Formats: sequence, C-alpha cells, structure tokens
Amino acid sequence: MDEDIYANTGNVLERKSTALNDSKEEIYMNQDVPETRTTRSHKETITTGMGSTGSRRYRLAAVLLGLLCVLLLTVIILLWFKFTVEIDQLQTSNSNLTAERDQLQASNFNLTAERDQLQTSYTNLTSARDKSQKVLSELMRFGRLKYFKSSIYYVSTGKMSWSESRTDCRERGADLLIINSREEQEFFKKELGSTEAWIGLTDRQTEGVWKWVDDSPLTIKFWWTEEPNDYEGNEDCAITNFQKAKSNLSVWADYPCQHPVVRICERAKAE
Repeated sequence: MDEDIYANTGNVLERKSTALNDSKEEIYMNQDVPETRTTRSHKETITTGMGSTGSRRYRLAAVLLGLLCVLLLTVIILLWFKFTVEIDQLQTSNSNLTAERDQLQASNFNLTAERDQLQTSYTNLTSARDKSQKVLSELMRFGRLKYFKSSIYYVSTGKMSWSESRTDCRERGADLLIINSREEQEFFKKELGSTEAWIGLTDRQTEGVWKWVDDSPLTIKFWWTEEPNDYEGNEDCAITNFQKAKSNLSVWADYPCQHPVVRICERAKAE
C-alpha cells in the first residue's frame, strides 16, 4: 500500500516535473520570439539606413558629374568661340595681306612700266641728241649755223639748183627755209647781205599756186614788185634777198629752178 502511494506520488511528481519543464521550455520559446523579431527589425532598420545613405551618395555623385559635364561643355564652347574668332581674324589678316600684296605688285608693275618708259625716253633723247650732233656737225662742215627762235638754220657757201639744194638739206635732216614772219625775213636779210638764196617755195606742181615744201599754202608774201612773173614760162622756184630790187628790204622773186644760188636749210629744234 505504502509502495503504491509512493509509486503514485513519484509518478505525480514526475508528471509535475515534466509539466514544469515543458512550461519552462514554452516560456523560453515564447521569450525567444520577441528577441528574434526585435533583432530582425533592428537589422531591417540598419539595412534601410544604409540604403538611404548610399542613394544620397549616388545622387551627389550624379550631380557632381552633371556639373562637371556642364563645366566641360562651357569650356569647350568658349574655346570653340575663341578658335572661331581667331580663325576670322586670321582670314581678315590674310585678306589684308593679299590686298597689300596685290597693291605692291601693281605698284611694282607701274614702277617697272615707268622705268621702262624712262629708259625708252632716255634712249630716244640720246638718239635725238646723237642725231642732232651729227646733223650739226654735217651742217658746220658745209656752211654757217644760225639760230632764230625755235629753229636752227644752215646757210651754205656753195651754189646749187633748187632741187639739188633741197636734196642737200634733207640729207642733213632739214629742209629749205619756210618764212613765216617779217621778223624772220629781215633776220636773213642781215645774214645774207648781198647774197641771194633759195627758199622752200615753188609753183612747180601747179603754175601760179605757190606752196611751201611742207605743202602749206602761202599766207604771208614778200614778193618784189611785178614778181612772180614766170619770165619765159620757166620760173617756178623762189629766192629771197632779190638783188635787182635795189631796196633796203629783203624781197622775193621767182627764178628758173636750175639757176645755181646758195641755200638756206631749216631744222626745227623740236625734232
């Protein structure tokens, strides 16, 4: 009996102990749940906080990168603008240099043309001077040189016909005298004295129509009275300082062209 009681008591105590242990395990298990939830919540909070900080950093980096791109783009635009301005300036300078080069080339061309013209003029003057000196030398060999206004005159000492006299004058770069004024007529009166001389006046082409050797018509006349008379129809050339006039004035008369007298050659200084 006592053994059964003890046995039952033991079983009761064992069941109570087992129940108590189960209760403790359940309590411990229930206590572990909040701890686990708390830990997860904390971890989630930490994880969430770390994600927000990373996003802010990424956004800041993106903003900085955008600002850097804007800055680079601005620098590129400024450099391009400066480059464009410098290119325009270089093109303008090149245009100015090209214009100056063209002006210099034109000036050089003009100077070259002027130089050539001066050289040609100098050559012509030299040639004219040499020719004049040659003519003067030739004139001085065969007679006297006289100067009146713009012309040079040669008064020969030898006598020839009118045609021979003109040929001689032309060979010396001159021609028979053309008288254009009373002053010129009286000048040769003094030079010739009592000598008659051929002048460049004739009507050989048309009788009665007197012309000078340059084909100019006769406008001023110094004929002696009753001259020209074409005596015996054979007087077609004119002389000056006609001695039969017995006058203090120098006058003209018509003579046979074959008659030998001295000659007056005239050469203009301008030639």
